[in-house]
Amino acid sequence: MNDIIEKLKICVLYPDGKKEQSEAAVIKEHVLNVMINEQPALRLVCTRKDLKELVAGRLLTDGFIKNAEDIYKMYFCKTENEVSVFLKDDTRLEDVIRKDPTCCTGSRVFAEIKRPDRLKRLPEYKWEPKWVFALCEEFKREKGIHSLTGGSHLCILAREGKTLYAGEDIGRHNALDKAAGYALLNGIPLPECMIFTSGRVPVDMVEKVITAGIPVLVSKSVPTKESVDMAREYGLTLICRAWPDKFEIY
Repeated sequence: MNDIIEKLKICVLYPDGKKEQSEAAVIKEHVLNVMINEQPALRLVCTRKDLKELVAGRLLTDGFIKNAEDIYKMYFCKTENEVSVFLKDDTRLEDVIRKDPTCCTGSRVFAEIKRPDRLKRLPEYKWEPKWVFALCEEFKREKGIHSLTGGSHLCILAREGKTLYAGEDIGRHNALDKAAGYALLNGIPLPECMIFTSGRVPVDMVEKVITAGIPVLVSKSVPTKESVDMAREYGLTLICRAWPDKFEIY
């Protein structure tokens, strides 16, 4: 946990002028540079936890790979600040330089693969409301980094209301990638799963979920108009403002 959280001395002030000394747990930012086929591809600002899942999930949701078998090897350096990924296909990455649309400033994308078939309409998936409420209750019970710092996002991977994995990260996109990566590395069919996120749902989050082939996205927060439009276009069931007593289907 020392790689993730640090406790700092703080001064707390109150409206009546009262001061008191206290202690606060703060989350640490970790920088991970991703090399794909010896070419710089990504710079991720993340939480130093479940990094293998993060990288595998990111490769999937960004369209670099379609399944786990596309990854030949993955090597992390000793400090876990760099990972070398070798894909089975000797695909040439296209150079780009853009800021990654994420809540983690400092993240960058240096290369990508153009896949015309990256976004496909999702097949119809029959889900039950009780599964959504089960995820809301699971979110309330979760005791992880957020309970200590208030500074992380949580993403829960579930099948038929049963939690398979709960991933946390300083960024909601990274937390989603960790959940997708866990499924990928453990042979769990994502078309049979649901994802619960603690964060709001902009269009790039929806794009990631569709690319991964996940049919249901649940959030305790809100979507944007563009994310709703994309969800409807590709058949993604988008559920927001999901709380233990109610939820909204867009």
